[in-house]
Amino acid sequence: MEVTVNENNVEHALRILKRKMQREGVYKDMKLHKHFEKPSVRKARKKIESLRRSRKLNRRRLEKEGY
Repeated sequence: MEVTVNENNVEHALRILKRKMQREGVYKDMKLHKHFEKPSVRKARKKIESLRRSRKLNRRRLEKEGY
């Protein structure tokens, strides 16, 4: 990941870097790897995340296409 600093504006470059890191999921990944997660807990978390994604997709499809 690369961010260029224009006109010595470091604050602006940091904001762009943080936004890129958030979009890539770096913060979420760091949070998940902060502590050990048991395999059973990981499996349950992934299942819940999958359900959320599918519900969100269905909700958007319903709004857009009407079915």
